[in-house]
Amino acid sequence: MSRFKVGYLIGSLSSQSINRKLAKALIRLAPEGMEFHEIAFRDLPLYSPDYDADFPQVALDFKAAIAASDAVLFVTPEYNRSIPGGLKNAIDWATRPYGTNSFARKPSAVIGTSPGAIGTAIAQQSLRGVLGFCNSPQMTSPEAYIQFKPGLITDDGEVTVPGTADFLRNYMAEFHAFIGRVLTVLPRT
Repeated sequence: MSRFKVGYLIGSLSSQSINRKLAKALIRLAPEGMEFHEIAFRDLPLYSPDYDADFPQVALDFKAAIAASDAVLFVTPEYNRSIPGGLKNAIDWATRPYGTNSFARKPSAVIGTSPGAIGTAIAQQSLRGVLGFCNSPQMTSPEAYIQFKPGLITDDGEVTVPGTADFLRNYMAEFHAFIGRVLTVLPRT
């Protein structure tokens, strides 16, 4: 089985993030061959082109963490029918300055959870539009809009509903296979 380094970004900066719980669950349910590391963006300043001539170290480290990943998994909530501002800011940093887009040809997947009935469906569509512009090949199926209910996922990432656990296990198996397909066609340079 192929081995991949997967960086993951959690869209929420909350210390009580239900999407962080989902990320822990996804890591627990992932097939062998996937090694995960969080790519944090909390300390990035607001992006401005004024930084392009002299990127701050935190931004260079952020871009390096993406570069060190074979693929990127986005686990995000939905804020006002879109992605959180902090996540969008991080994506802007990763794609600047012009010609140094860290997401180009980098396989990605998008998932999220919310207490609402449609999960994070609209935020995911918004994020997919941004990633499409960033030239990041995206796993578009299966889609995963997880409605979060208290007790669904424990603090350490155990999914308590067997059907949901099976669905998420399959989602991660599909992501593993997708990464392999993309990197076969678009090998890392």
